[in-house]
Amino acid sequence: MNTLRRIFSLTLLTAAIAATGIAHAAEFEARTVKFPSASNKGHPQVQGVEKFAELMAKKTQGKFKVQAFPGGALGPDLQTVAAMQGGTVEMTVMNASLLAGVSKEMAIFDFPFMFNNTREADAVSDGPVGKKLLDKLQEKGLVGLAYWDLGFRQIHTGKKPIAKADDFKGMKMRVIPTPIYVDFMKSLGASPVPMPFTETYTAMEQGAIDGMTNPLLNILDGKYDEVSKYLTITNHMYTPQAVVVSKKFWDKLTAEEQTLMREAAQETAIFQRKVARDEAAKVLADIKKKGMTVFELNAEEIAKLRNRSKPVIDKYTKELGPIVDEMYAAVDKVRKAK
Repeated sequence: MNTLRRIFSLTLLTAAIAATGIAHAAEFEARTVKFPSASNKGHPQVQGVEKFAELMAKKTQGKFKVQAFPGGALGPDLQTVAAMQGGTVEMTVMNASLLAGVSKEMAIFDFPFMFNNTREADAVSDGPVGKKLLDKLQEKGLVGLAYWDLGFRQIHTGKKPIAKADDFKGMKMRVIPTPIYVDFMKSLGASPVPMPFTETYTAMEQGAIDGMTNPLLNILDGKYDEVSKYLTITNHMYTPQAVVVSKKFWDKLTAEEQTLMREAAQETAIFQRKVARDEAAKVLADIKKKGMTVFELNAEEIAKLRNRSKPVIDKYTKELGPIVDEMYAAVDKVRKAK
């Protein structure tokens, strides 16, 4: 009899838990989220989008359907930002510094040689300064959730290698369309050509540009080995990838849904950073196998690049204000905490 009572009690408990689950699932409205990115399917950036979609489906019992649009399918990054502000696209992931047109302080991520390694970049991005920068986006119709990884930027060129600092002189170099990046290339003696990422392969192929900067992950993903003969390791910039949501969409969500989206983006950051960094380590070996000649600038040549970029840093320190000191203080704190 006691056994029967226990079975009956367990049956009631199981039914109650199931009912609670059904009720909880019913709290979430069915939503479709368009999540474009510039990189192609298989790229760690897109793997991050897919992981985020998986987590949101799990957290909302399938009510949130996140649709990936890789390869710039919905247009260049800045076009996507405008669509998000207008409420026709729900979210994206992109170079944080491209958001400088929305919130000028985001330009701090384009400062040359800001970080020495990814440990510094992660600690600062995930800390108070990184959060402060994301929070500022809300004034302009965007909500920042997290930072993902794309890696340090390097140089790849078609006809002429960059084997020393002076080799930049006269080179037509594609840059991210941000003011600091334009001025940085000018400071090195190059002719900067601002251009959306989605247009760069054709520009390299046709000789409209002599070279460009890219994280290692993008070189093989974008098949730039087909139009570039040389790669130069400079590690001159680390720009985290900002995961941002349309505020018009965000404001339609419940507080619980907002919390789940933020959690999913930050949980994905752990996964995505590992995938991106593991993949980048393999890419360098693959680049060499594909026949690209790799140069690594020595400390003396890197010092020349740092010195030439100082006037750019000074100029934008005045323009961006207190956030610059806050950023450098945060970097210094991480370095001292080794």
